[in-house]
Amino acid sequence: MMNDKRFHTLSTPDADKRKAKSFNNPFYYTPSPLAQQAAELLQASLPTLSEGKMFGVLIVEKDGQTGYLQAYSGQLEGMSEEAFVPPIFDYLQPEGYFKTKEKEISLINQKINDISSSDEYRRARKELESLRNEAEEAIREKKNAMTVAKLLRDKRRKEAFISEAENNEMTRQSQFLKAEVQRTKRKYAKLFEHAAERVEVFESKMASLRTSRKLKSDRLQGWLFDQFMLRNANGDTKRLIDIFSEYYQRRGAAQALSIPPSGTGECCEPKLLQYAYQHNMKPKSLAMFWWGPSPKTEIRKHRHFYPACNGKCKPILTWMLQGLDVASNPLEADIHLPLEIIYEDNDLAVVSKPEGMLTVPGRSQRESVESILRQRWQLFDTPIVVHRLDMATSGILVVARNQATYHHLQRQFASRTVVKRYVALLPVSAMGRAMPKEGTLSLPLRPDSLDRPRQVVDFSNGKSATTNYRIVGQVELPQSQPTKAVKVELYPVTGRTHQLRVHCAHPQGLDCPIIGDTLYGQRADRLYLHAESIEFTHPSTGKRLKFEAKLW
Repeated sequence: MMNDKRFHTLSTPDADKRKAKSFNNPFYYTPSPLAQQAAELLQASLPTLSEGKMFGVLIVEKDGQTGYLQAYSGQLEGMSEEAFVPPIFDYLQPEGYFKTKEKEISLINQKINDISSSDEYRRARKELESLRNEAEEAIREKKNAMTVAKLLRDKRRKEAFISEAENNEMTRQSQFLKAEVQRTKRKYAKLFEHAAERVEVFESKMASLRTSRKLKSDRLQGWLFDQFMLRNANGDTKRLIDIFSEYYQRRGAAQALSIPPSGTGECCEPKLLQYAYQHNMKPKSLAMFWWGPSPKTEIRKHRHFYPACNGKCKPILTWMLQGLDVASNPLEADIHLPLEIIYEDNDLAVVSKPEGMLTVPGRSQRESVESILRQRWQLFDTPIVVHRLDMATSGILVVARNQATYHHLQRQFASRTVVKRYVALLPVSAMGRAMPKEGTLSLPLRPDSLDRPRQVVDFSNGKSATTNYRIVGQVELPQSQPTKAVKVELYPVTGRTHQLRVHCAHPQGLDCPIIGDTLYGQRADRLYLHAESIEFTHPSTGKRLKFEAKLW
């Protein structure tokens, strides 16, 4: 066993052994003491990275000895291959199939670049653009001449009696100028056609090359995933591509993914489990942490632990963990929570949602605000949910009881006449940051397609998201962990998914994740984000109403 340099020994106090239970759920966990210890040992050996990277440790047992394996996601040059588990399939051999086909694709890229940057192509495009501008100017001049002539004719007709001969001359002039416009259009249409043909010669070549590139890329990606033969704790083996297809078919997806996302199978978790199964090691617990600078779009903090991603890892790990006693994910558990009704009339209700309750039904049978109120009111067809809170967020919601109220409230939200105030608690370290006590955060957001429901900041393709904030100060939380925090009031101008959470956590926002934010920060006993008040106009009475449900 000691000959395996990828197995790192670990001190295992009896106390830790007694506490060992089921394998932690990679999608919702707090690192075990042993995983924490292994992560710290790995971190002590890591260099400073210019680009951040996800690392992982897997506590394992082999022949009565406890130790750990370590891995990094994707590729990373300069790391000792003997210290980390290898890739599930090594496709980077210089003369191997993948690299050979990759060179062919790179050659196509070079051909496309050569054409797009050639003097001939640029000159053809410039001539086409110049001709377009010239044509627009010439046609505009002819139309202006026609307009001026018409104004002069109209003026002449109003000023005095005109003879039949003069009237005929005016008609001929009008017809001539109209014909001039059409002749000019035809002239430039012919010239434009020839210029466009010269450009099309280049662009058709590039289009053909792009089609060839996509075909080769898809084939290579398909071949690559065909080589990934994964194992699980039951001793079964299965192709990665089959695991994905079956996972989505079981969940009733309209169309199972034919090809997994690029990079699937290269995350820490499957690499660690695969090596453990191959070498008869028993996995005990898993932990992944970020090392290095945060990326520009995703929210990742140096040394912070993170759950596995959903897009690439959920199908794989669901299968690879079969045969292990895996802890349940409390986010998927079906539990009953009380829903407080603050106000109710024939048109609407204002409720205080507890953290952990869904606003609308999800894929599971978990209770939601909508399901509770529909049952209470016996309303099963009318839309009632006007706005939402994340499951982990507590606080005030207004819900409609009829269609007229629903649409009236929707219009108020759309016109931004509804005023909402949230309260978030940040770590006390936020007090030491150099930030204005109040201000506005504007960071456009879009979904992370490979790790929903996580959102990313994207200044090119994201939707605008704006939040006003005010730092209230430090507060005491005697019955909670932590016992002290920094209270911040948040006023969303827009209502994007996870807007407040991302605006707090992102380096260009407050750069301080909300306490208990498992997606963008670190776990605590809950997410300390609460919708404290809402103000809106009652659809029937026209009166302005304000409701509060203070928590901290």
